[in-house]
Amino acid sequence: QVQLAESGGGLVQPGGSLRLSCAASGIIVGINAMNWYRQAPGKQRELVARISSSGSTNYADSVKGRFTISRDNAKNTVYLQMNSLKPEDTAVYSCNTIRRGFEYWGQGTLVTVSE
Repeated sequence: QVQLAESGGGLVQPGGSLRLSCAASGIIVGINAMNWYRQAPGKQRELVARISSSGSTNYADSVKGRFTISRDNAKNTVYLQMNSLKPEDTAVYSCNTIRRGFEYWGQGTLVTVSE
């Protein structure tokens, strides 16, 4: 059974940084594409960052140059390093993957960027 568990969210001031973690079980992050999504209040969920099985990365235009997705194969964990945070980055951030045609989500972690 695939399980994804996010952590690392919280309250941060504009310009600050946070690192989110997604600990995976039942799946090997090193050989599966892993995604970070976010959903802000009243808005549609959007793909923030993706790391492929080969290690290539893609980002939403709104976070390019500020966010970095990475993985630690030994810990079977995917990270999202978020720098220069803005109030508009406030959202619930969720880890996601697709395996054998099934889509899996973590419970999400709330990031609030505010004074």
